[in-house]
Amino acid sequence: MDNDSLSMIDIYGEDLTAKEYITDPAIARDNEIKECILTLLTPEKSALLVGKAGIGKTAIVEGLAYRIQKGNVPDALKGWTIIKMNVASLIGTTTNDNNTQSKLDYIVREISEREKTILFIDETHLLVNRSGGVDFANLLKPSLDRGKIKMIGATTNEEYETYILRDRAFLRRFQKIDVLEADKPTVVKILMGTIPKLEKQIGVKINYPPYQTEKFMKFIVEMTDEYKRIYEISSRYPDICLTIVSNAFTYALFSNEKIVTTKHFYKAICNTKSIYDDVKVKEIARFKEEFAELIYAEKVDLNDMG
Repeated sequence: MDNDSLSMIDIYGEDLTAKEYITDPAIARDNEIKECILTLLTPEKSALLVGKAGIGKTAIVEGLAYRIQKGNVPDALKGWTIIKMNVASLIGTTTNDNNTQSKLDYIVREISEREKTILFIDETHLLVNRSGGVDFANLLKPSLDRGKIKMIGATTNEEYETYILRDRAFLRRFQKIDVLEADKPTVVKILMGTIPKLEKQIGVKINYPPYQTEKFMKFIVEMTDEYKRIYEISSRYPDICLTIVSNAFTYALFSNEKIVTTKHFYKAICNTKSIYDDVKVKEIARFKEEFAELIYAEKVDLNDMG
């Protein structure tokens, strides 16, 4: 490729191994990362992460990038780069677009010429031709076969069964890695580990002792368990909990306060749209009971939570 040429990877891709990670983005996902590494080390095989929405498939890939940054990978993967490619923005809404075809051709050639590069494509089902349009999967197959491209894909169970299973030729290039929803203790651990990242990103802090912060996290995990979630939101642990915790931080920021306190968690819980209304009423009552001492000590006016 001409050195003066415009890099399509630089335009449509993001180098995950060059990102700044405040904390490990894949807490408690060591087994899935190990499976990814073993697959990538296997000749002519790439990894496909399959699991429900919101369970942290992208975080697993970022966790691998983080470990590459730190040198905590086998020697064979040290110095590698992971490029996250936004295929949705490339494909857009068109089905017969010569310009799109040209872009995809160029990306495949460019990635094939790069050494020690792993292509990460979220929503991998978008690669498969579904309506007579551009078929990125067919463009990738020869390079995947020859091992010139190593790839990590991610998709949901439904999209895997509906689209990817139909293209057996594409599928056999991959090792499927099932990503299961984390259990409650693991989600609490994830939330606790993510707090430093939220503090730096949003600019407010939690000043409670760890045991008290963990109590808030446990409450949020318990109030969003499987049978309390609104079915249509299609979100799971840990994403559903991370949203509520993030909202508590943003309520503090909105109020020009630098510390996240009980009232901000209360606001985030009262305003969540992730659980059923009748469940929310019960959880709000439980919150008032569990955190009664803090509510009293901090002089929180629960009637002024609009």
